[in-house]
Amino acid sequence: MRSRYAAFALGETAYLLRTWHPDTRPAALDLDGGPRWTGLEILGTSGGSAFHDEGTVTFRAHYLGADGSPGVQQERSRFTRLDRVWMYVDGKVS
Repeated sequence: MRSRYAAFALGETAYLLRTWHPDTRPAALDLDGGPRWTGLEILGTSGGSAFHDEGTVTFRAHYLGADGSPGVQQERSRFTRLDRVWMYVDGKVS
């Protein structure tokens, strides 16, 4: 989760697409003009250890919008292990 947050913050679309499960991955990802990410809080996790094939991460990501106003995105993200690599499946924004 932290690596994907960092990739969003740095605009690393190739990494984001590479770590997105192929069943739910978009064909392309455009991060131009998006928010400026300023912080990440991990609120909770389930599964996701070396003994699991699935896991979730609930997080709160802070950002500044195009006009400089602060915002927060809270999401519960689902991950699954594919060929021993953790892949983002999807998330529910709250």
